[in-house]
Amino acid sequence: MEQQRVCIMGLGYIGLPTATMFANSGVRVFGVDVRKEAVDTINSGKAHIIEPDLDSAVRSAVVSGNLTADLEPKEAEFYILCVPTPFKEEGDIPEPDISYVLQSADTVAPLLKDGDTIIVESTSPVGTTEAVEKQVRAHVGPDMKLFFAYCPERVLPGKIMSELIHNDRIVGGLSPEGAANASRIYRTFVKAQILETNAQTAEMVKLTENSYRDLNIAFANELSLIADRVNVNVWELIELANHHPRVNILQPGCGVGGHCIAVDPWFIVSMVPDLARLIHTARIVNDGKPDFVINQVQTAAQSFQERNGRKATVACLGLAFKPDVDDFRESPALMITERLNGLPEMEVIAVEPYATEAVSGLKMGDYESTIESADIVVGLVKHSQFAGASIRRPDLIDFCGLKRV
Repeated sequence: MEQQRVCIMGLGYIGLPTATMFANSGVRVFGVDVRKEAVDTINSGKAHIIEPDLDSAVRSAVVSGNLTADLEPKEAEFYILCVPTPFKEEGDIPEPDISYVLQSADTVAPLLKDGDTIIVESTSPVGTTEAVEKQVRAHVGPDMKLFFAYCPERVLPGKIMSELIHNDRIVGGLSPEGAANASRIYRTFVKAQILETNAQTAEMVKLTENSYRDLNIAFANELSLIADRVNVNVWELIELANHHPRVNILQPGCGVGGHCIAVDPWFIVSMVPDLARLIHTARIVNDGKPDFVINQVQTAAQSFQERNGRKATVACLGLAFKPDVDDFRESPALMITERLNGLPEMEVIAVEPYATEAVSGLKMGDYESTIESADIVVGLVKHSQFAGASIRRPDLIDFCGLKRV
């Protein structure tokens, strides 16, 4: 049987792990990225991002000869688009920008032949897969026999390599044949269910999943604001409420970050702003939490300065968007630390174990010496290094549930 070939456009947090899964399952994979540094790193057998087990998977895939990276696509039978879908800047309600997806479609179009399948993995608004087909047809015409499908990722950073295999996948085709083709190629490594539907439903499923999570986080974050106002410990409040057999409240944080939960709900809101009222409100609550955090820290720093006649040294623990990852996309912790760093009443030192270099011009410090010298410690991200340690300080301002001793 002839070896199947897959061309993956975009070798980031989803594209690279997906490429290694295919390659280590016997598929010939051509990975494409616009960053030469990423391409060179991958071809040397290393990962350019931090994710448990990814480095060894890349090494195996490259050594086997099944994975090569390049700046340009190569001919294949399957083309998978894993490029970013950022916001457009203008307007009160952020709108998705699918220009990178459409550019990827433009790029692969000259290589297409009868029988090929184009799969969109990028998180996208409803109708994106149809837009990709229209973009491709503008190059190849209406008569070439092509198949189109949408298959969103559903993985958790820090567990991507396991969840790619063991999480159910949703595959939506613009035709039943498109869904079947996409299912067939993903079955080379997916051990869980692959559920087929149409492309529009699959696109909406991805947005719905992350909007649901955003709503639940917003409830916890709103509780933290209310608890502070009425002088109640929010951590004890949630712990006790969760003893109810049908209550499972999440833990509050300093906001919501990452390229999924902080982004995807806006895709729904921008599509139907008159109907998505609850989803919109959740976004407002979560996007507003950093302001609360900054006000709390600023008040503590001003009080310290009044008592001691000097600026407070403030240690900000964590810059990533979630614990134990090196991903800073849409990170509220990073945004909070940057804004605090610009205030005159404090000197800020950032502690981030997953930063390989200084971030955003911030002064960086190691964990032990920084919290020892700091006047105020601010818990923003519950990295294992922080959560497993004993912080014996009355001046810890905890926004992520660090353990007090």
